[in-house]
Amino acid sequence: MKKLHRILVLPLLALLTAGILIACASGGGTGSASAPIKVGSKDFTEAFIIGEMYALALEKAGFQVERKLNLGGTPVAQAALQSGEIDLYPEYTGTGLLTILKEPAISDRQQVFDKVSAGYKEKYSLIWLEPAPMNNTQALAMTQEKANQFGIKTISDMAAKAGELVMVGPPEFEVREDGLPGIKAKYGNFELKEYKAVDPGLRYKALTDGEADVTVAFGTDGEIAAFKLVVLEDDKQLFPPYQVAPVVRQQTLEANPKIADALNAIAPKLTDATMQKLNYEVSGNKREPAEVAKEFLTQEGLI
Repeated sequence: MKKLHRILVLPLLALLTAGILIACASGGGTGSASAPIKVGSKDFTEAFIIGEMYALALEKAGFQVERKLNLGGTPVAQAALQSGEIDLYPEYTGTGLLTILKEPAISDRQQVFDKVSAGYKEKYSLIWLEPAPMNNTQALAMTQEKANQFGIKTISDMAAKAGELVMVGPPEFEVREDGLPGIKAKYGNFELKEYKAVDPGLRYKALTDGEADVTVAFGTDGEIAAFKLVVLEDDKQLFPPYQVAPVVRQQTLEANPKIADALNAIAPKLTDATMQKLNYEVSGNKREPAEVAKEFLTQEGLI
């Protein structure tokens, strides 16, 4: 009987052990090939659109996706990525360089990307995929009428005429190192006629209503194209490039290498002009980011 008992029990133990191993291998931990890919984003229009693009592209590639969009600002998104709350999200090279790695500004795109790519992998085991050509850098913009009136094409031109100009922008631009203090340090210690600190959503209304001559802008703001604004050339190269790219947990990417193919296919499609148009569909025409993202990827043959 004891011999028979051993004959029956041993195969059962083997099956149980195999079952446990399979369960562990396919469990829900971050990085598992069968776990949902958790896609996050920060808390503004462009981040919603691109985050949704990433989610849709991954679903098209056969992945199960969990959306965790609208997380908050950069520190929140970075913490979520490091903790495994999310597996990836769209980030900007300039933000990675200045805000996360605390490195000095660099104007060369490839140098910035190489720096953040190496730094993130070494410090955080995070991987930057291919960056888009778009550059959502900080900028200054004017209406064509005002730019022609004052003869301004560059930030140097603006600095020379600063005493005649009213600038509008968010309150923090007056104190940020890459705001007015940084511009003054690079372009000369000029004084504006006035700086109007307003909520970011009111910048373009103030400009187009004639209440200001210059506005603080970002390179892919939808209003730039919609209102045919002139973006002043950063002729002394103060602002670093802000190209967008997916940042992915190394563990997740190693378990799911096809993530790179799915997301890298999007990158070359995202130019300044394209993102300005897509952003305005949301901010100006009040469409849903998910709808705009799906329509664009469909038109491009990516989903």
